[in-house]
Amino acid sequence: MKTKKTGKRRLLFMLAVLIAFCAYKPNQVQAQQTKQFHADKPFAQEYSVKFNFENANIELQKVRADRNGYIQVLSSNGLLRTRAGQFLFPGTLVKDVQNIPTSDKGIKDIEVIENQLVYIDDKAVLSNAWAGTLYSRHQLPEAKIFAADKNFTFLISDGVKLNLLKDSKTLWEGEINGGIKDIKYDEANNLFWVLGKKSISTFSPAKKKVEKVSENSNLTCIEIAGDKLFAGTNNGYFEINTKTKKQVGEIQKKLPWTEITTISEIDGNIWFGSTRGAFMLNDAGKYNYYASKRWLPSDKVNDIAKGPENSILILTDKGLGQIFSKKMTLYDKAMFYDKQVRNRHIRFGFNAGIVSMTDGDITSGSVRTSDNDGLWTSMYLAGEVFRYSVTKSVEALQNITESLDALERLYTINNIPGFPSRSFERRGYKYYDKPWRRAEDPEWDWKSTTSSDEAIGHIFAFGAIAELVDVPELREKAIMLIDTLMATIVKNDFYMIDWNGEPTRWGRWNPEYVNARPKMVGDRKINSSNIIAMLQTAYHFTKKEKYKEAAFYLMNEHGYLENLMRPMNEIGMAPADADKLSRELSDGWNHSDDEMYFCGYWGLYRYAFNDELKAKYKEAIIDHWKYERNEKEGLWNIMTALVGAEKIDLGEAVWYLQKYPLDLIEWTITNSHRKDIVKIEPNFRKQTITEVLPASELRISRHNANRFDLDGGNGGRGESSAGDIWLLPYWIGRYLNVIGEPEK
Repeated sequence: MKTKKTGKRRLLFMLAVLIAFCAYKPNQVQAQQTKQFHADKPFAQEYSVKFNFENANIELQKVRADRNGYIQVLSSNGLLRTRAGQFLFPGTLVKDVQNIPTSDKGIKDIEVIENQLVYIDDKAVLSNAWAGTLYSRHQLPEAKIFAADKNFTFLISDGVKLNLLKDSKTLWEGEINGGIKDIKYDEANNLFWVLGKKSISTFSPAKKKVEKVSENSNLTCIEIAGDKLFAGTNNGYFEINTKTKKQVGEIQKKLPWTEITTISEIDGNIWFGSTRGAFMLNDAGKYNYYASKRWLPSDKVNDIAKGPENSILILTDKGLGQIFSKKMTLYDKAMFYDKQVRNRHIRFGFNAGIVSMTDGDITSGSVRTSDNDGLWTSMYLAGEVFRYSVTKSVEALQNITESLDALERLYTINNIPGFPSRSFERRGYKYYDKPWRRAEDPEWDWKSTTSSDEAIGHIFAFGAIAELVDVPELREKAIMLIDTLMATIVKNDFYMIDWNGEPTRWGRWNPEYVNARPKMVGDRKINSSNIIAMLQTAYHFTKKEKYKEAAFYLMNEHGYLENLMRPMNEIGMAPADADKLSRELSDGWNHSDDEMYFCGYWGLYRYAFNDELKAKYKEAIIDHWKYERNEKEGLWNIMTALVGAEKIDLGEAVWYLQKYPLDLIEWTITNSHRKDIVKIEPNFRKQTITEVLPASELRISRHNANRFDLDGGNGGRGESSAGDIWLLPYWIGRYLNVIGEPEK
């Protein structure tokens, strides 16, 4: 018999269950169940604002900034200041006339003391801080170097003589044989360190004594950092213990470049300038490298100093680079990139690049059609699908609608049933050499010769929409397009048939073509993997038996399962007696194939016909991922979470996402000269060094490029879209729940 107390307990229990259900957050629960999960906390995102200077007759010598954020550059023609300048829109250096009485003095050196700008001219050490009371007269008319102790005692030099100066009184005079290049004050030991042309000496203001510490004919610069003095040379740098005055260890030459021009200690970090860029010694004992116009107006660095807003000022012979470090989450970065794509990279709904730019000026370039509009747009579209699935963003849904419209029109602008064009453009604007055909509409042309890249990209994006977008109209359109493409491919005996009735160059999945390649040739594996993924996707959403039958026919009768399961370490060069095409296809690792594999893995694993096949596919995917691990490719690592989050290098994927530069301009990047990287012998994998460099130091490239390429870019003549490069790996990571929501 039920009592009131029992009923009350049951009611309270049900209420507790209801409250728990309402509080249930799938992402949090899934995160506890997976072995890897990245909590999206703010990280330091670097970017550069540049200030160009075009006058080659004026030498830029030094840069400093005071507590007010005022930046001054000392040049051979007086003081300069920054004008304008913002991210992607460089400013300039102009004559500083803000304080004319100072500018008129013929300033010869500039330093920061107690966060205030201090100068030296032919008469005195002076400053406009402290109500202008600092004005210490000296007796060196050619004075051009100075440093100060904590009591405003100055050691000054004209390049030959040394004077110790306090309150307009010369306390000591002397000189160093061979000349003087710089002076630094060591507060811990109350010493001035003097850089000569061939020596390093100390001067004790207490003892009024000069002591030679080191001799080296290649000396270029010095800097004090704690109990160390860093000495730069034309071929590396070395350290001196400032207490013992003895050199510590050997000269360091494993650097991005060894011709050191300046060294600065800033907030505990050691920065080096060289004739080929700047670099910072990081906590891992390696170097963060800042070179190319991504970071600097020129790679010849003259000076480095602390800037306002925790920035770093890097003065080059052609202007100033100001490197900022902004705290942001991966989500913040995604929103930044979203604006980049929507503002500049959408063409008829396609995800497009900008070309024909002048020296990185994004307002000088144009969005253009490309041979792979369908693939790049599919990857961006898939990313927006995952974004919508996670956030239900109205903007993401609109982006999906517009890009799906663009992909749909690829099928309707030509008169070939089921054949997707590569791209389309208004008549009269043909920029690339792929064959163009006239559409029935006299205003338009379309591009033929569509390849397998587009096909697998389309099926990936359409499948994601069909599964994850809860808008019937969009879902039905995606399924219709899947059916349209795959029905045509099956009908045409696994070929993509072009306008002339012939198969396109790369749209070939027929066994006669695929199995003509020797087993070690990658095309045999990739084509088998892709077509099975495409057929599974078509069957999953249409339930038409012809797709399932076709897939099992290829796997059982023509060995496509064996082909796609072939381990990656068995892929290599075709033998010398193989056919010409097979030899051409296997002259090295094909990174475009990697992109096609992973786009295809969504349908291969997600829509597997049965659990037995799914287990096999998982084995193949993990085998591929293991082969790619040393490339630390963000998309490959994150997409492998499809088969289990414990199987990915999530830390490396986050490193990829965090290090990718905000500046996606295709600057020319050079790393092959670096002496801090370990090069390896040429190989089939096309790996050039033992450890891949961070994305911030590499050329901008899509996922079909080799991340071990050391050099590349095109001189700032284009800007890549973040749509496929960055937004896809981030949003699929959010969907697969290996990357969390931004932490507040």
